[in-house]
Amino acid sequence: MILECVDILVPAGKEAKFERAIELALSSALSKSPGYLGHKVQKGIESPQRYLLWVYWNTLEDHTQGFRGSPLFAQWRAIVGPFFAQPPQVEHFSLVLES
Repeated sequence: MILECVDILVPAGKEAKFERAIELALSSALSKSPGYLGHKVQKGIESPQRYLLWVYWNTLEDHTQGFRGSPLFAQWRAIVGPFFAQPPQVEHFSLVLES
């Protein structure tokens, strides 16, 4: 399993609209992609315009080639992209330890 971590910053005052948009984008686009296993969205407490999106994928290629190379990615970006204050930072991780 691969964890994709996306660090998203939205403009002040756009948080509620972004939260509705990301909910729609997750249910209508991302969750339909082959290899998608689940997600979490967390909002910053000290920085309320900052969101962390964690997406669980079966393989790295399910995200980097499958989802990003599909029409679902264009749909995803059309819904959430207008809310990005800057390009999101994206990194992938593999599990080392778990409790």
